[in-house]
Amino acid sequence: MQTDGRQESQNERADRNWNELLQELRVMQTGVQILTGFLLTLPFQSRFADLDRYQVVVYLALVVAAVIATALIVAPVSVHRALFRKQMKRSIVTLADRITRAALGALALVITGASLLVFDVVVGRTAGIVAGAAALVVMAVLWVLLPEILRRRS
Repeated sequence: MQTDGRQESQNERADRNWNELLQELRVMQTGVQILTGFLLTLPFQSRFADLDRYQVVVYLALVVAAVIATALIVAPVSVHRALFRKQMKRSIVTLADRITRAALGALALVITGASLLVFDVVVGRTAGIVAGAAALVVMAVLWVLLPEILRRRS
């Protein structure tokens, strides 16, 4: 077992990992709440009626992705509640980690799609595609590539 120099039991490590994961979920939750709130207000704007079919489809896909991201971000807490006091903390932390990784993927799709939609509406289709692709590349570099580089260096 790889050690990081801490003198802690497996239960203490699981508790610490759970608390760290909860802090990460709080950060993600704020971003998803803001994006979902933004998306849910759009149909009530007068300009929404001017969207073309492509923009409406992108919008509806974003609402679905935002709902999925929200469900994934809340899921670890729900799992914890369902399994509270069942001596399953390590399993809960492992499952919550996997769910949180999926939530990051869903959040990346929402951010990408929101960038695409806003640029498409304001500037045009090509700008929307470029903005969405750029957002996806930035997140892939920051959220996937950089951590992988650090992991390999250690």
